Amino acid sequence: MWPEKNLVIILGPTAVGKSELAIDLAQRLAGEIINCDSMQVYRGFDIGTDKPPLEIRQKVCHHLIDIVDPDTQFTAAAFVEHALTAIQQIVSRNHLPLVVGGTGLYLKALTEGLFPGPGRNQEVRQNIEREIETHGLDVLYQRLLTVDPEYGQKIHPHDRVRIVRALEVYVLTGKPISEHFKSTRPYLEGFKLTKIGLKLDKKELSKRIDERVDRMFARGLVTETQKLLSQGIPESAPPFQALGYKQVLNYLRGKISLDEAKEQTKKETRQYAKRQTTWFRRMKGIVWFNPKEREKIVDFLQQTLRET
Repeated sequence: MWPEKNLVIILGPTAVGKSELAIDLAQRLAGEIINCDSMQVYRGFDIGTDKPPLEIRQKVCHHLIDIVDPDTQFTAAAFVEHALTAIQQIVSRNHLPLVVGGTGLYLKALTEGLFPGPGRNQEVRQNIEREIETHGLDVLYQRLLTVDPEYGQKIHPHDRVRIVRALEVYVLTGKPISEHFKSTRPYLEGFKLTKIGLKLDKKELSKRIDERVDRMFARGLVTETQKLLSQGIPESAPPFQALGYKQVLNYLRGKISLDEAKEQTKKETRQYAKRQTTWFRRMKGIVWFNPKEREKIVDFLQQTLRET
C-alpha cells in the first residue's frame, strides 16, 4: 500500500495516548505495531505495564510484546535486533511499520545506532575514579584532551561521567572514543522516518497518569504481583523494578500502605514522564501533536508517507 522503506515512530511520555493513536493508525493505514516499551516485552507482567488487551492484539498485529521471560535482562541491543526483524516482516507484507513507545534509549539505538565500543569495565573505572580523588578531575580532563582532543573539546571540563567513560574506552581499546562514535552506523539507512510526538500540558498529563494508576490497581495489580511471586519469579527480576510493581512489592512487605503505594506510583510516574519529555526534546525531526488531533495526524501521515 505504501512506498517501501517507510517507518513511523510514535513517541511521547507515559499515559499521553500513544497506544490508542497507534491502534487507530494501524487500522486506518494498514499498519502493524512494534512495541518500544522496555517492560511490555516481559511475559506475565500485564497490568502494571498497561499492555494492550489481547482482543485488541488479535485485531491489530503487535510485535515485541511477551517475548522474554521475567528473569531476562532485555537490552537496547536486543530490542534493535527484534525490531529490525519485525520491520522486515512488516514491509514484506506491504504494511506500514509503526514503532510505538516511550523508551527513549531504545528509540535512539534503533534510529542512530549502538555505540560499537566496549562495555563497562569495573576495574578500569575504579582506577580512574581513584585518580580523580587523588589528583582531581581537571588532571584527568587534561589527559583526555591529550588522547582525544576532538571529544574533550565537545564536553564540559566538569562532566565527570563522560570523562571517565572516554578514558575507560581509551584504556580498553587504545582508540579514542570519538573514533568509536564515527564507526556507529544507523540501522535504518534508506528508510524514511516520520516521528510523531504526542504532548499534553502538565495538568492534563498528570490527570491521565493518576487515572491510569487508579485503573491499574482497580484491575488487580496487587493480585497480579502476588501471582507472579508465587510462580517463583524473584523480586530482583527486571520487570519488578517497573513503576507500580516496585511500590506493590513494598506494600506486600508491609513497608507502606496500599494508599501510599498508589500515591508513590503516581508521583514517580509523573517524574518519569518529565524525564521522558526532556529526553525527547533532544531528539531531532519530531513533529508534535496533541493526541486529540487524530484527524490532523492522519492527514499529515497520508501526505507525508506518499511523498518521495
